[in-house]
Amino acid sequence: MSESYTYTINNEEGRLDKFLNDQLPDNSRSQIQSWIKDEQVTVNGEPSKANYKVQKDDLIDISVPDPVEIDAKPEDIAIDIVYQDEDVVVVNKPQGMVVHPSLGHENHTLVNALLYHIKDLSGINGKIRPGIVHRIDKDTSGLLMVAKNDVAHEKLAEQLSEKTARREYIGLVHGVIENDKGTIDAPIGRDPKNRKKFTVIENGKPSVTHFEVLERFKEFTLLKLQLETGRTHQIRVHLAYIGFKMAGDPLYGPRKTLPGNGQFLHATSLSFEHPRTGERLSFTVPLPDIFEETLDYARRR
Repeated sequence: MSESYTYTINNEEGRLDKFLNDQLPDNSRSQIQSWIKDEQVTVNGEPSKANYKVQKDDLIDISVPDPVEIDAKPEDIAIDIVYQDEDVVVVNKPQGMVVHPSLGHENHTLVNALLYHIKDLSGINGKIRPGIVHRIDKDTSGLLMVAKNDVAHEKLAEQLSEKTARREYIGLVHGVIENDKGTIDAPIGRDPKNRKKFTVIENGKPSVTHFEVLERFKEFTLLKLQLETGRTHQIRVHLAYIGFKMAGDPLYGPRKTLPGNGQFLHATSLSFEHPRTGERLSFTVPLPDIFEETLDYARRR
């Protein structure tokens, strides 16, 4: 069923679409503008325009239509399955692959590949994210765990929540970090100025990232990073926050300065307790070739 919302303006000023975007942050501004155009939004009982300036005592009604469900289909896409048993799959995701389908990325995702190669996947996250316990960004490569049944999914998700699953990354950042080790403890939330980005913000969710310097170059630093929490874009946001932006990052970093596509961030290690046996499982994969080539390039510079 569609959802309905009603808002009464107190002292708000500004555009109607911006006001609704602030109230419904999980929807893009363009999506809200589409609802306004389709007359699913009314102001004082009448259709309005996106650029209408809301006034005190305005009564705004919005009927959010049912989302269009994407049907994830199996695709014969080669994936690097590092480990598999009756409960769990560990996959080494390549850079450039989206984890699950969404509007704009309906096909060619990791989920499409998993549906082809794996017979059973957990259904807790629905048809769009079968088996997906946690995600990594499209342009981040490396390890993630996938659940083959709901019991395994719940136990793996519980380990992430309780911080007993361990995830380590290797990342290359701009600038030379002087401290050998450090912890970034700063809350993260959606950037109010840019809906595509996240930022350190006072009312954000608690977020903690640990780092250790592996190698220093003239203009870059290679880091080992450990996640204590798993917020969207957490590592990229935290490093940008302390002034060391991820190399190659198209969203938070500087303009393109290195060969390759996307940020140089790789989920290199993953460990967790097996959901059935309780045995501690640990996995490590090497850096992708493009990452190694970039490190050679940084050393030569």
